[in-house]
Amino acid sequence: MTFTRTFTALPEHIDVMGHVNNAVWVQWMEAIATAHWEAVAPAEHQAKYAWLVTRHEIDYRGNIREGESVTGETFIPEGPSGARFDRRVDFRNAAGKVIVSARTTWAMIDLATGRLVRVSPEVAAPFVGD
Repeated sequence: MTFTRTFTALPEHIDVMGHVNNAVWVQWMEAIATAHWEAVAPAEHQAKYAWLVTRHEIDYRGNIREGESVTGETFIPEGPSGARFDRRVDFRNAAGKVIVSARTTWAMIDLATGRLVRVSPEVAAPFVGD
């Protein structure tokens, strides 16, 4: 159950080394995760819950320059653990090589209380399958 999105390096994404800044990769990870949630989760879940990052683990194996694009691919490698859910994001360059790979732990928050809440099977189902 993968979800993809394309990102293009704009001038404001470029650091002094001439390639996409590490902070931008993190922004793109959040953008693809949010887009996946909004595309797949039922409206009632989106109205009731939000997600917060608790941990990022990122491997940088390459980079892109201004005007170049990557395809981000995200998926949930396994079911939730309590209020937490791990998500993988791989960014592939034009040649199809993974140049940035991340595993992020997200925690689900009940918007009404602002507290962590266990990820129910109903919330997880559209993302992890059977």
